[in-house]
Amino acid sequence: MKTTFTYDHYVKYDELQSDLQFFADTYPDLCTLEVNCVTPGGRNQYVITLTNKKTGEALTKPGWYLDGNIHAGEVTSSMCALHTADYLLTNYGTDDTCTKLLDTMTVYIIPRVTPDGAERYLNTPVTLRSADRTYRPEEGGIRGEDLDGDGVIRMMRIPTPYGAWKKDPENAGSMILRDPGETEGEFYDIYPEGMPEGDEENLKEARSPWGLDFNRNFPYGWFAEYRQSGAGDYPLSNPETKALVDFVISHPNIGGAAIGHTSGGLVLYPPGTRPAKSAFPDDIKAFKAIAEMGKQELGYKPMNIFDSFMTDQEEFDSGAFDDWCFQTKGIPAYTIEFWDLATRAGVPEDWGPEMFELTKGLQRFNACMKWVKENAPQYYSDWQEFDHPVFGKVELGGFNYKWTHQNPPENFLQEECEKDTRFNIRFARAMPRLVIDTLKAEEKEPGIFEITAVVGNLGYLPTNLSDEAIKIKEAKEVKACISGGTLLTGKAECEIGHLSGYSRTDTGIHYYGNISTFANARARKRVTWMVKAQKGDTITVKAAQEKAGTAEKSIIL
Repeated sequence: MKTTFTYDHYVKYDELQSDLQFFADTYPDLCTLEVNCVTPGGRNQYVITLTNKKTGEALTKPGWYLDGNIHAGEVTSSMCALHTADYLLTNYGTDDTCTKLLDTMTVYIIPRVTPDGAERYLNTPVTLRSADRTYRPEEGGIRGEDLDGDGVIRMMRIPTPYGAWKKDPENAGSMILRDPGETEGEFYDIYPEGMPEGDEENLKEARSPWGLDFNRNFPYGWFAEYRQSGAGDYPLSNPETKALVDFVISHPNIGGAAIGHTSGGLVLYPPGTRPAKSAFPDDIKAFKAIAEMGKQELGYKPMNIFDSFMTDQEEFDSGAFDDWCFQTKGIPAYTIEFWDLATRAGVPEDWGPEMFELTKGLQRFNACMKWVKENAPQYYSDWQEFDHPVFGKVELGGFNYKWTHQNPPENFLQEECEKDTRFNIRFARAMPRLVIDTLKAEEKEPGIFEITAVVGNLGYLPTNLSDEAIKIKEAKEVKACISGGTLLTGKAECEIGHLSGYSRTDTGIHYYGNISTFANARARKRVTWMVKAQKGDTITVKAAQEKAGTAEKSIIL
């Protein structure tokens, strides 16, 4: 795929800023760069708006939203978002799909929600969830630290007769669990490479002082720390998350959202806080169809968030951005979990409670380690002896989690970006789009004309986006307006209801018979006015709805 920049490395803040400014400077008629918020670290959360300004203002067109890096270490998602912007702008005017999309739609992209956290992740050996600011710190445990100076925090195995692990006699370098009745041999504890704080006898992994989780900080389904670690002191207590909510509210044309995460190779669709069977059937049918496009382009597994992704359906995770988008705004919001190391290693994840089964997990871990050793050896290290200042002789080894499991090695990054861009374009094109099919005038008597317009929705999704949006009273009806002449009957501006998209067409196969459209979607509405006017006058009809854009047509009497 033709792009301006290369996608063989992960960009840091200065380069991201430079690339976005390049787009705004090079394509002033197509790209607007704005600061959505300034973080506590003094960095900008940028948003770029992509649309052909010559074909209409951004808010008058159907909108689609894309973001990445709501979690600091999930930098693949920000690269995929940047790639989508790059591809659309670079190919505008030469590629029909890119050109038509930006002529008729508006694409909003926030490539890096948490620039502070991502910058810490990209410049140091540490991992963190969302932001590098202290949140409810706890003392005690082994805190990750790059002791040997190789730039990576690996595993550290400590010889101890109390250890639960032993070396695998069948696979050098691998570890297996000690048998319940095994009393003689060499045994180990395994912790992150690092230094202990406090009690050196009863060890544990230390909790990160940077425990904020932005994707538990949104208003819908927010729970306090007792239930959701990292949720923040109250909903939208982080400026980065508040800025996302404010942005969606101030851009009511947004009709779909793709939210980037890593990892696992999944296309997750709503609802996320209740079973799919509790949602409206037509909504789920459309959500599955869009997720299927994700499977086709990305090779990822489509999955309902609540039914299949949540391992605990009583104390489930919530307070996420996709939950807020769908269950307070009715916007179909998808979470894309990029990169799937386990499947590449031949041991796909068992999503659900089974994924925590230790024996299978250990098999999966060892297969992933083998894959890294063979395909990204620069991120792998055999066990190496190290003189620990507290524990004495220990061994350090394993893969670099950050660039093998959480994100792909750089030579696999472009493939992820290209697959996602293809899906994003298809998803964006599923938005509702208003047209005026026909506009007719019939003179009923001298100077009296009947004006008839047929307003339609050519999009896949209905103008209300979802039946959920109607239920929660977020869906706005389509409005039809007429101007010119003197209105005799009808309203100059009238609401004409919601227009279905072709997702609502009832299709199937007759029993032992033909395929059929049993009933087409109610995607068109006829509107009639009577006006007093003279021949040669111009009558204009305009249709508008915040998610579906505007359409206008004129006729000369």
